[in-house]
Order: sequence, then C-alpha cells, then structure tokens
Amino acid sequence: MENFLQQLINGVALGSVYALVALGYTMVYGVLRLINFAHGDVYMLGAYYAYYASAKLSVEAHPSLGKVVLVFLISMLGCALTGMIIERLAYRPLRSAPKLTALITAIGVSMLLEFGGQAVFGPDPKPFPDLIPSKALYQSASGALRITNQQVLIIGVSLALMAILRHIVMKTRVGKAMRAISQDGPAASLMGVNTDRVIMFTFALGSALAAVAGILIALYQPTINPLMGVRSGLKAFVAAVLGGIGNIPGAVLGGLLMGLAETAVTTTKFSGFRDAIAFVLLILILLVRPSGLLGSVAREKV
Repeated sequence: MENFLQQLINGVALGSVYALVALGYTMVYGVLRLINFAHGDVYMLGAYYAYYASAKLSVEAHPSLGKVVLVFLISMLGCALTGMIIERLAYRPLRSAPKLTALITAIGVSMLLEFGGQAVFGPDPKPFPDLIPSKALYQSASGALRITNQQVLIIGVSLALMAILRHIVMKTRVGKAMRAISQDGPAASLMGVNTDRVIMFTFALGSALAAVAGILIALYQPTINPLMGVRSGLKAFVAAVLGGIGNIPGAVLGGLLMGLAETAVTTTKFSGFRDAIAFVLLILILLVRPSGLLGSVAREKV
C-alpha cells in the first residue's frame, strides 16, 4: 500500500505539470483551431528565464521567499511576452491562410526556439538552482512512502493556477470573449469582441502557465537543456488530446492520467518504455474515442 501511495503521489505531481502545459495547447486550439507546437519550447524558456533570474537575484546564496516569488513572476512575464510575440509575428499574418500553412509555421517556430536555445544558452545541460530545497514532510517507518515539500508545492501551485484559470474563463469579461471566439469567431467579432486582443491574451495566459510548469519540473528534476520541451511538449499535447482538445477540464484530466500512466510503467519491467506510453495512449484514444474523454463531436453544417 505504501508503494502504491508513493507512485500515486509521484504520478499526480508529474501529471500536474503536464496539465499546466496541456492547458496552453487546449486554449490556443479552442480560439484558433491551431496546434501550437512551439508551446513545449515556451515551457523550456520558462525554466531558462528562471535560471538566469535566480542567478541575477542570488537566490541560492541569499534565499528568501520574496526572491523565489519574484523568479516565478519574471519567468511568467518573460514567457507571456514570448507567447504574444509568437502570436503577433508568426500566427496572426496566417490567420486566414489554410490550416496546414499555420501548422507548418508552428513546427518552424518550434525548431527556431529549440536551435536558437542551443545557440544562446548552449547545448549542454545546466543544473537548475535549488530555489526550494527538498525536505521530507512525511516519511513512513519503512521508508517506502516519502512526501516532500516539492511534491506538495507542485500539486498545490498547479491546482491553484487551474482554479484561477477556470475563474478567468468562466467569470470574467475576457473569459466570456474567449468562449465566444471559440464557439463562433466571426460572430464574436461582429458583436464587438476585439479578437486580436483576446487571442493575444490567450497566448500570454497559456505561456505563463507553461513557464510555471517549466520551473516546477526543473525543481523536481533539477537539470535543464534547450531540448527539454520536445518530449514534455509532446506528452502534454497527447494529454490535451486524451482529455479532449479544446476542453479545459479535459486537459487537466488528460495531464493527470498521463502522469499516472507514466509513473505506473516505471514500476514494471517495461520501465524503459515510459516515454512510449504517451503515444500508446494517443493511439488507443483515437481508436476508441477520437474526441477525447471529455470532448464532444462538433457537427459542421454544409
């Protein structure tokens, strides 16, 4: 039972990170019907923004809660601005172009960030600073169950951000505009909704969530590199499809299921295939329920 609980906690912590990244995929798809493949690389930039911000603020040498919060805010702001720039320069000019054109552009932006990151940050992995030292909050007598402050932080911060996102989408004016564009963009524009501003806000919001995910995973697995967003981004995309692309609760559910499934595989003799589980789940969900667990089939009029 203790081993089961340990793997459950590990899976929920990892799944919470996937959920934060998946939310960015699903929000952008909801308003633009576009798969933003560069989103995983924005997640990578979030970790690097935090790396350099923490070095500038000397967080490890002179730790304080205020500095840690400031590192999070700087990274979120940097990624939000990056997301807005990507939307403005890469995607907005192609909004009326065929979907395939925008999809190829998204892949191109992703590769630009990956190889640009290697040129700017260097290709070698970097040790992420110990912003919040890991401490055991609970450890069983046998040692099989150990809950750390970092795991609690990851789950708590993720849940708080998901609640804030839900409030923004469901209770605010800009959230209503996002839902209107998702349902019918041209009609929302005719009703006075500034679609350009709302879409840019969506990119900024999703990118800020990705920044937090990048920092949390770097705390949990303290090594960062310019290609760290490739694998995690693909897994988060699969999580979004698993839950139902365009569905916010579905992205959260898909992320948690992805984390639990990946953690469960590591406890078996097939642990070497932990990265393959994402694509196995993708194939299964496309065969059984193509719209995702919480998604719905959209009927098109002809």
